[in-house]
Amino acid sequence: MGKPLPRVEISISKIRENASFLARLYGTKGISLMGVTKAVLGEPKISEAMIHGGVRWIADSRLENIAKMRAQGLAARYVLLRTPLSSAESVVALADVSFNTELETLKSLSHRAHLQNIIHQVVIMVELGDLREGVLPTDLFSFVREVLTLPCLEVIGIGGNLACYGGVHPDEKNMAVLSELANQLERELPLRLELVSGGNSANYDWFRETKDFGRINNLRIGESILLGCETLSRKPISGLNVDAFQLVAEIIEAKTKPSMPYGQLGQDAFGVVKGFKDKGQMQRLILALGRQDVTVVGIQPTSPLEIIGASSDHVLLDGKNTDLQVGDEVRFSLDYGALLAVMTSPFVHKRYHA
Repeated sequence: MGKPLPRVEISISKIRENASFLARLYGTKGISLMGVTKAVLGEPKISEAMIHGGVRWIADSRLENIAKMRAQGLAARYVLLRTPLSSAESVVALADVSFNTELETLKSLSHRAHLQNIIHQVVIMVELGDLREGVLPTDLFSFVREVLTLPCLEVIGIGGNLACYGGVHPDEKNMAVLSELANQLERELPLRLELVSGGNSANYDWFRETKDFGRINNLRIGESILLGCETLSRKPISGLNVDAFQLVAEIIEAKTKPSMPYGQLGQDAFGVVKGFKDKGQMQRLILALGRQDVTVVGIQPTSPLEIIGASSDHVLLDGKNTDLQVGDEVRFSLDYGALLAVMTSPFVHKRYHA
């Protein structure tokens, strides 16, 4: 039996090398890394590669992923990035640390931690302008003051998130705001913050350009470790592997056909009325891969082919007069959205190698 298709091929050594490079780079300025594993469903082989590369914390947004990694006995501090009120009992059982923005959730965590006779550590997220999660800076002191009254919780840090929803860049101004908030909290409250977590893979340009790191001593890095790029413009980072993941799919049809559909046109399967340009006859390749498997706009052939469209179960390529035939394989690079999709899809096989 041949190799299963479609599949994503994953180089553990390249992920480990990326983690090691970034841990050393950021470590020169006293910044520790949380390796974010949510895009790879908490795959223990990948989180272990991050840990061997020097990542001190493993962070994920899904309790199921943290449970999977814990079951493999991986030695790390586990951080839950998204904390639902309904899951408080499982949060304190599985995560060493959770990121929080709501008092009701923290009260429930406190109660559950008390019942389990443990101290649960928390990081309070601060809104810095991207308008995803975060306590407004004007509310932060009263918020933290109340959290400090809750038993069995320990506030170990504050954090900010940028460039995920609104696309707001980490810069001197918002990083300075977070640093100053950390200083003010420690001046006014009985508190010593272990972590000031300034952001994620989007912080690379800020890191390279800033002259003052302030209190920022932690970043949450997923995409840069996995795909070797920063996330503001998706530029590759010099020294990193950009091909730790490759998607491979099989050609199931190879024919010369017109470039223009013929007949009365209406909506496609996804409700879109398309426009087409007549390029005459063309070599059209069809892959056993579709929108149910991957975010098609996030993949790019590694050979001189062109994606011309996709349906739920098929990707169509302009073969560019190559000699590819039925049964041949086509390889693709992936962006973050495509990686998330193929790692989540049960129809895409995962193949790990050194």
